[in-house]
Amino acid sequence: MEVVDAGTGVSDTLRVVIIGGGVGGLATAAILARGGADVTLLERHDAVGGRAGRLSTGGYTFDTGPSWYLMPEAFEQFFALLGRRVEDELDLIELDPRYRVYFEGHREPLDVTADAESNYARFNEMSPGDGDAIRDYVAESGSLYRLALDRFLYTTFERPHAVVNFAVVRSLPRLASLLTRSLASKIAGRVRDPRLRQILGYHAVFLGSSPRRAPSLFSLMSHLDLADGVRYPRGGMYALIEAIERVAREEGARVRTGADVKRILVEEGLAVGVELSSGEVIAADCVVSGADLHHTETELVPAKYQAHPEKTWSKRGPGVSALLVMAGVEGTLPQLEHHNLFFTSDWDKNFAAIVGDGTLEPPFPASVYVCKVTATEPSAAPASHENLFMLVPFPADPKLGATDASRADLTGHARRYLEQVAAWAGIPDLMERTTILRVTTPSDFSTSLSAWRGSALGLEHTVRQSAMFRPANLSAKVPNLLYTGSSTTPGIGVPICLISAELVAKRLLGATSVGPLPTPAPPGFLARSVRRGVLGDLARRAQPTDREGAA
Repeated sequence: MEVVDAGTGVSDTLRVVIIGGGVGGLATAAILARGGADVTLLERHDAVGGRAGRLSTGGYTFDTGPSWYLMPEAFEQFFALLGRRVEDELDLIELDPRYRVYFEGHREPLDVTADAESNYARFNEMSPGDGDAIRDYVAESGSLYRLALDRFLYTTFERPHAVVNFAVVRSLPRLASLLTRSLASKIAGRVRDPRLRQILGYHAVFLGSSPRRAPSLFSLMSHLDLADGVRYPRGGMYALIEAIERVAREEGARVRTGADVKRILVEEGLAVGVELSSGEVIAADCVVSGADLHHTETELVPAKYQAHPEKTWSKRGPGVSALLVMAGVEGTLPQLEHHNLFFTSDWDKNFAAIVGDGTLEPPFPASVYVCKVTATEPSAAPASHENLFMLVPFPADPKLGATDASRADLTGHARRYLEQVAAWAGIPDLMERTTILRVTTPSDFSTSLSAWRGSALGLEHTVRQSAMFRPANLSAKVPNLLYTGSSTTPGIGVPICLISAELVAKRLLGATSVGPLPTPAPPGFLARSVRRGVLGDLARRAQPTDREGAA
């Protein structure tokens, strides 16, 4: 086996190998490189991005994963940490309407606009009093969101008692209810109209869960779309991936694609590097895995050192998977906005079919999401054509799409869901004008991303898999093996994965504060670590690296 030094060969510089070029891995590479570490990121595919991919075919350009830009504070904090501004890295467009909603059995859609009071007035027209109730609900969700930013999202929970301050103590009775009561229950206690309940509850899918399984703590997400707003980065969400990769390289990180990690090497209880499928061995002082946690722990880490062996996963939930459909449409589609939600009337039955402990199967009709990105960026399709991306929440079952017959069956499902969209939105000739260009199945998530059970997002957010109960970002058996991304704290979502990268730096620094790190972080900041022991010894070795000539 060929052994390669991950760094420059300078023995007093912390050598870090990062597995996986998704949002968490790329962001971790940027932050640790700025901190003075010599960073090598290894991505098995030919391009970085992970779940946040891009497909260009036939003149169309699709984001193949996340497509909602929410929680701007997390993006601002990440770039500020690196001495940069979001507005210099991304061209953000405010969406108005924020999104359009079609309800089963109702031909007239509902537009959620940038004018909050107009929305509440429309909600009152739909159900007298519910608009006022939602105004109060959103104000409460804003307070909860700020509390989460201040006390819960930027902590590793290494010292759980550090989270508690006067504001938290004062909120303890409410917080207890928010963790033990479901999101669906909280919404039902405030709003009567089932359609408006759906507008407050659909965020559960962003958490890999359902409104009846996600804790009501996540009612905070209603602040994001109903108060804070929805944005779109010109060039798509992949423009964010390009920006993070660019920043990581500028900070000195090396980004290698086509580098498939076969195993993490552990000697005498410490990670000493990784071995690639090619047989190449890359030495390291610290390993950070941005790969799926189940894959990392059950496939990459030697059995003796697995903190999360296979037997522990029977008590966990993978959350939802998805059928993704990328389609090109000839002509225009004025019936659709940039973001479109289609909600079934039997909401509970729909979710019961895709997540939980019962018999799971692809639902029909389904609650689906459709993005017409050409509403904002016409260049994403050939002239006089539209670009449609459809996400249908599906059971996390890696057998779905695993064979030619299954894939053909799911392509048939894709056509049925497009026909459903056509019927509900009043587009009678949609299928005649549509070409399905690509379908992504749960099997694809399993094989391409090594996602546990074909999950599309990461570990589902339930009480047992949220906050301090979510797998920590540090191995309990290998003290210099850390995790980043959607399977660890703080959880699922692009902005949350950016936070997870900062939490890796906080582990190395020994920072047990509950808020974000001060910005900008000075080059070489890891050498200021106050931690004692393995991670502290490593962090204090970090010195600013020569950034010229970074790959």
